[in-house]
Amino acid sequence: MDDQDEMRIERVSKTLRELALEKMRSAILDFRFKPGDRLVERNIAQMLGVSRTVVREVIRNLESEGLVEIVPHQGPIVAKASPEDVEQIYELRMLLEGAAARSAALSAQPEDVEALRRALADVQEGYRAGEPQKVLSATSKFYDTLFTCGGKPVALNMLKAINSRINHLRAVTISTEGRAQAGPAEMQNIVDAIARGDADEAQSATTRHVTSAAALALAHLKL
Repeated sequence: MDDQDEMRIERVSKTLRELALEKMRSAILDFRFKPGDRLVERNIAQMLGVSRTVVREVIRNLESEGLVEIVPHQGPIVAKASPEDVEQIYELRMLLEGAAARSAALSAQPEDVEALRRALADVQEGYRAGEPQKVLSATSKFYDTLFTCGGKPVALNMLKAINSRINHLRAVTISTEGRAQAGPAEMQNIVDAIARGDADEAQSATTRHVTSAAALALAHLKL
């Protein structure tokens, strides 16, 4: 199956714009479109089998998510994160996820811990299956559960506002050699600390996990 066949949209109940947005977002997260690649409206419309009007709407959406930037005299390209942007994103994650883990350790019920374990098991299964999109989806579910357990819905909404940018960086880090073992192990430490009710270690384990991911993302930018 070539790239054009893979990108083509099947007509189902969602709108063409929604389907096209999902396809393009996935293509960027899968690095079929790499940072700096030009997004030529005519070519994208042909690949997706939609109108150029739909493509324009999709590009506007992706720009609002931080996945696309408009360069003067060049047009839309896949966004290239600067080291400063990456550092700020991971600093925000460290603060918010650390606070959520601490709170979860103090208040989580057995069913909450079990939900975290199920989400982590899905992360591990995604790695074993070699399916990056499954890893990303399961990781998002893990953090949704963590913030819910910790009673931090406002903090979760803050992170969701930059979720596409976080997942773009995650797509880099999860493909790094050894991350299939190290990432889930670090997340397991978070879950174990929450299960023990150890708030200090839950926050520390989260900080270590985010710091490790940040180092991988920043190293990738230097390649």
